[in-house]
Amino acid sequence: MKEFCRCLEKGADFLGLNLSPNQTALLAAHARELQLWNAKINLTAITDIRLVAYKHFVDALAAAMFVERPSRIMDIGSGAGFPAVPMKVICPDLDVTMVDAVRKKVSFLNHVVRTLKLENIRALHARVEDLAKDPGHFQMYDAVTARGFADLGKLARLASPMLVPGGRIYALKGAHAPEEITSELERQFHITHKPYSLPFVDASRAVIILEFR
Repeated sequence: MKEFCRCLEKGADFLGLNLSPNQTALLAAHARELQLWNAKINLTAITDIRLVAYKHFVDALAAAMFVERPSRIMDIGSGAGFPAVPMKVICPDLDVTMVDAVRKKVSFLNHVVRTLKLENIRALHARVEDLAKDPGHFQMYDAVTARGFADLGKLARLASPMLVPGGRIYALKGAHAPEEITSELERQFHITHKPYSLPFVDASRAVIILEFR
């Protein structure tokens, strides 16, 4: 995993983040398990370890810089653990619930949590629509994060019931994210567009932050 660690550290330096040796080791362990499990179940189409470092891990680290903390966070459609696991590694005070509707992905996520010995983070096999009816989740989160999960309108509908008053939705999007901002969303939310670039892969990204008016 030397190449992964080299790329991860280069990306973190570009973002102005100083990863500790322990944080680098934890993220490398996540990457290693992702490689192993991806051979059996489809977790990511990206297999080049350098692109895994930049497009998954560095992307998650960049997004984490916009999240207010400490916070209780629900990450919707967590898949292979992005952005939730890297966010938790660099922001250990976060309390994170990862949600995915695919059981195999949830098994992977819980395996990663155990392997990395992370605390106050867990993965649930569920549909977020069903969790909205659960008093253990309804209006229980300071923030909802989602990466490539759905368009902003659908994400807002699904995430809103999870938020405490004053809670925020953080949508990790590509460069064309502003095109998803509708007049209806602008009536409901204060919307902040935070663009950033992924280093060394010439990719533009954005975090769209939605906060109820």
